[in-house]
Amino acid sequence: MTRRAPLWLGLGLIAAGLAILVIEAVVGMTGPVGPSVAEPPRLGSMMGRGPVSDTLPGPGSPGFVPGTAASPRVVRIVATPQLRLVPDAVTVKQGETITFEVTSIGPITHEFMVGPAADVAADKPGTPEIADIGMMEARSLTYTFDGPGPFAFACHAPGHYEAGMSGTIVVVP
Repeated sequence: MTRRAPLWLGLGLIAAGLAILVIEAVVGMTGPVGPSVAEPPRLGSMMGRGPVSDTLPGPGSPGFVPGTAASPRVVRIVATPQLRLVPDAVTVKQGETITFEVTSIGPITHEFMVGPAADVAADKPGTPEIADIGMMEARSLTYTFDGPGPFAFACHAPGHYEAGMSGTIVVVP
């Protein structure tokens, strides 16, 4: 064992601890059964940002207001060191504009791509993407869901998509 091994082990344990705390907070904020597809996790207040539009009801819920180009609805996504995107399913209204705020919570650099499912799966050049999201960094991407879908999102950092780092967009009329 080299002298640097304890340092890397310590950093790894810290990152894992942070990941567990954030994931527990996400699940705990939406009730004992975890987040629903219609209601994304409420990370805004947990991350010190106060009320944001992702704390409002989702499509199909009373009081739902779809995001527009002038005022997009914010959906927060967490990219974990376990190569998962949380939540892994988001419901949107057809034609709705969403700003995805993606936060990486571990020592791994992630990407976030969103668009037509076939383009996302193929990592097609020109598909809207955020590259190089570093540890505890939040970056955003705004997308309008024109058409019925299917739509998806994913991380295409080497090996991440193959490990299951992807999600689906459910489009409702």
